[in-house]
Amino acid sequence: QGDADAMVGGIESHYSELLRPALEVIGRAEGGHKVAGMYVVALRDRELLFCGDTAVNIDPGAETLTDIAMLTAGFVEKLGISPRIAMVSFSNFGSVRHPQSEKVRQAVRLVKALRPDMEIDGEMQVDTALNTEILRSQYAFSDLKRAANVLIFPGLASANAAYKLLAELGGAEVIGPILLGMRHPVHFLQRGSTVSE
Repeated sequence: QGDADAMVGGIESHYSELLRPALEVIGRAEGGHKVAGMYVVALRDRELLFCGDTAVNIDPGAETLTDIAMLTAGFVEKLGISPRIAMVSFSNFGSVRHPQSEKVRQAVRLVKALRPDMEIDGEMQVDTALNTEILRSQYAFSDLKRAANVLIFPGLASANAAYKLLAELGGAEVIGPILLGMRHPVHFLQRGSTVSE
């Protein structure tokens, strides 16, 4: 009803237990189709990295991946950063023909149709996405001319595993999950989050 600026919860609850009532009571942003979770990953000697969807959509199709990319890009732009989006897969630009990689290629086409100004490409493997030298030497045709700062994963399993690996083994500081696409700011922490989180 406008009495609060934001809602934060989740320390003693499971994510799904909070998300369902939030969607029912607060709802999606006007005109929004989906909500998505995103983490900001801060690594030493590297610009911020934004990873989605790390929390909500288990097995997104091409249209949902498109929404995830658009929501994440919108958040990054609000921070004053130009998003360079890599749509991640196990395949590089058609090197493996499979429905899982095809949905990622389709999402890239859909985003480009909606935002032709957006720097986005894929499907591509994570090392391709994060390594400017690989992009330039092996995929000079790519619309990404330098390393991506936004990674959109093809499913929740890969996204969740990736950011947790970065935190546990890579020493990254991770900020989130940030819930995108809600009518008002709503964020649910992981169960057992620390004070700093």
